[in-house]
Amino acid sequence: MRKYILNVLKNEKGRYVSGEEISKELGISRTAVWKHINSLKEEGYEIDSRSRAGYMLLNVPDLLLPFEISEGLETKTIGREIYHLYETNSTNDEAKSLAANGGIEGTLVVAERQVKGKGRLGRLWISPQGGIWISIILRPEFQPFEAPKLTLAAALAVTRVLRDKTNLEAQIKWPNDIFINSKKVCGILTEMNAELDRIQYVVLGIGLNVNIDLKKFSEEIGESATSLIKELGRPVDRVKLLKSILTEIEEVYYFFLKKGFPPLCQEVKDLSYTLGRWVHLRQGDKVISGEAIDINEDGALILRTKERQVITVVSGDVGEGRRN
Repeated sequence: MRKYILNVLKNEKGRYVSGEEISKELGISRTAVWKHINSLKEEGYEIDSRSRAGYMLLNVPDLLLPFEISEGLETKTIGREIYHLYETNSTNDEAKSLAANGGIEGTLVVAERQVKGKGRLGRLWISPQGGIWISIILRPEFQPFEAPKLTLAAALAVTRVLRDKTNLEAQIKWPNDIFINSKKVCGILTEMNAELDRIQYVVLGIGLNVNIDLKKFSEEIGESATSLIKELGRPVDRVKLLKSILTEIEEVYYFFLKKGFPPLCQEVKDLSYTLGRWVHLRQGDKVISGEAIDINEDGALILRTKERQVITVVSGDVGEGRRN
């Protein structure tokens, strides 16, 4: 009901709408209207209330609220259910819990702040307010070995949106990061629950530095990370950007389900930050060094060592380095 009241106020923005008018339109009591208005105020909506004039919406908060995300969202699956949290340990953990208890495909978990955000290899992902921290439940009907390619497909979707909506030259750093001007702006973490030949669910986690002051990061992280506000010199409408990302992810996801990763592979290579660079790839205690020369249709990275040996790697932590 609050969503409908909010829509009434938005449609009449700039003028007062009487409680009686709202109650008649929605078929509820004026007391119920008053209670819903107070709930909206508690969520951060700035609403002026006057006993005779009624209610007028003055300002919408800079929060990723379900009402704002769902309004005009052009997706069929992603965002059908939205869980909003002001603070959580990890949106991926929240989404996994929901998925394990029957959460439907497309369920979106969004948080304003994570206190134990998760990066790859168990690293902490710093997630202060002002970013986009989300996780999406997916239930794809393909073999578990296909799941890592979904990470690259999601990276492609986010990179497309960033390039289109900001005109920044975002690039994909294999296997799961997005860079702008040689610095990390976004990380993607895919976690899966599966049997030998069947996926129960995939949780696709995305962390994007949007309107974040890099001074909130440690000096070490601040040197390797960036944010959209820093690159653009102005804040970004997070709700609009998130809706564009969700729409593009859904489009790429359904394309991936229908045609697989190979048709997406060339675009991933065209937008690659990694290809052509000398990299050090760590797999546990083992380090492989070489020039990144290709990404194959399985999403694997192809390296050529200084001994001219060609190596195919499907996972690992990639860092830039110099050829010895």
